Formats: sequence, C-alpha cells, structure tokens
Amino acid sequence: MHWMDIVSAIAGQKHSNRIVVTASVDNISFKQPIRLGNVVTLRARVTRAFTSSMEVRIDVEAEDAPSGKKIESNVAYFTFVALDADGKPTDIPEVIPETDEEKELYDGALRSRQLRLILANRMKPSDATELKSYFNLNKV
Repeated sequence: MHWMDIVSAIAGQKHSNRIVVTASVDNISFKQPIRLGNVVTLRARVTRAFTSSMEVRIDVEAEDAPSGKKIESNVAYFTFVALDADGKPTDIPEVIPETDEEKELYDGALRSRQLRLILANRMKPSDATELKSYFNLNKV
C-alpha cells in the first residue's frame, strides 16, 4: 500500500499543484494476486476534486515478465487534501471528465464521498442526495 499511496499522492499533487496529505483510503480490491517476480505498473488519476480534497483512483497491473502476460491486480481509491504554504486546506481546480469512463468515475466519486462523510458522522444519511438517488434508480 505504501507505493500506491505515493503514486496516488503524485497524481494529486500534479492536479492541485500543491502539497497533499492522505485523508483516507476507501477501497482496495484485489482481483488477482501479484506473484513474486511480476513487474508491477501503478496508474493513478484524479477522478474528482471537491473544495480542497480529491479522490484518486489507482489501478495496479502485474506482468509476468517471461511470458509478457498482464493481469489487472487491484484497484484502490485514496482521498487527498491539498494544503497551502501554511499547512491549511486550500481550494483546488475541478476535474472536467471527458470520456464515458471519466464521467462514470466522476459521478461515483461523489457517492463515495457522501458515504465516507456518513461513516465519519460528518453527514446525515438524509442529506446524501446523490447516494440516495443512486440506490433509488437501481430499485426500479
């Protein structure tokens, strides 16, 4: 997880042009194990920016070097907060999704943010409008 934190922090720093600190790690889901000797590729991207925080998705791919076979190993979501020169949270640029995949990740970031705030007792479930609407649409 250490390397995933570093790689995703770099993506957050590049997006915000600020020093960032890890606020949370939401989800690390392993689809396939990484085997001894595999070459690992980490790819991080900011999926959505809020006022001073941002969600970063990191995709991990493992490659068996002799055969060249690549597998998607795992995905993780990190939240970072950008800091100003005084170490206080500061505003960051928004993310403008362009592709269908980017739009899906952008929408999902708001739902996961609301869930994270509910679990931290910083938001009432009744105020999580995006999260509620997502579950109502899936019941139809």
